[in-house]
Amino acid sequence: MNPFFDETNFTLYHGNCLDILKQIPDNSIDMVFADPPYMLSNGGFSIQSGKRVCVNKGEWDKSNGFSADFKFQNEWIESCKRILKPSGTIWISGTYHSIYQCGFALQLNGYHILNDIAWFKPNAAPNLSCRFFTASHETLIWARKDKKAKHTFNYESMKNGQWTEDFLKKPNLQMRSVWAINTPKASEKTFGKHPTQKPFDLLRRIVLASTNQGDTILDPFTGSSTTGLAAFFYKRKFIGIDIEEKYLDLSIKRFQELKNRK
Repeated sequence: MNPFFDETNFTLYHGNCLDILKQIPDNSIDMVFADPPYMLSNGGFSIQSGKRVCVNKGEWDKSNGFSADFKFQNEWIESCKRILKPSGTIWISGTYHSIYQCGFALQLNGYHILNDIAWFKPNAAPNLSCRFFTASHETLIWARKDKKAKHTFNYESMKNGQWTEDFLKKPNLQMRSVWAINTPKASEKTFGKHPTQKPFDLLRRIVLASTNQGDTILDPFTGSSTTGLAAFFYKRKFIGIDIEEKYLDLSIKRFQELKNRK
C-alpha cells in the first residue's frame, strides 16, 4: 500500500476507503473522525455565498437506495472498529440524511456511544423553499470501541480552554453538547474548497478533546484534510483517505502552507 503523500506524520492515501482500511493494522488507531457522504447529490439546489447552486457534489455522494447506502455505512464503520485501539474512539459527522444510519451501524457493531453533539452554525444558509425550518446544525456522534475501556477525554482543556469562537461556551464551566461554530472561514479556502469542508475550529476541538500528543488519527473521507491539519498542528499523527485525487492535491497544498507557517 503506497501512500499518495507522506511527510512529517501526515499521510494520505488515494482510493476507496473500504479497500484501504483493510490494509491498516488491527488496534493501531487512537481516533477516527469521519464525515461520510450524505448521499444528497440528486439534482437539487441550495444557497452558497448568497447564490443558488446545484447540490451535486460528485458520484461519491449519490444515493444507491436505502439498503445499499446503509450497507456502505455499516462496512466502513465495521472496518474502523477493527483498526481502533481498545480505548479508541470514533467521531461521525452528518445531517439527518445520513447520521441515523451511522448511529444504527455503530450500535450494530457494538460501539458504546458517548455523546451526540449538535454543531450549531450561526451563519447557516437560508432555506430556499420556505416550506421547512432552516437547517442550521449538524450532528456529531462520539463513540468508544470497547464499552469497558477507558477512553481519552481531556476534561480540563474543554472546561477551561480558550473557546472564544463559540458564544455558547461560558468560561470555566463544563463544555456542553451544543457547539456554536461558524462554517469555514474564507482563509481556509485559499487553495480551493471541498463541498462539505469542515471548519478548523470544529476539528481543533475534537482533536484536543479526545486525543493526546503523539496519537494517530485517521479520516476515511479526508476531503481537503481539515482533520489532518488539526492533527499536525497539535502534534498528532494523521492518516487520510479519499477517493478524489483533486481533494488530496488540495490537502497537500493546505498542509504545506500550514507547515511553512509553523
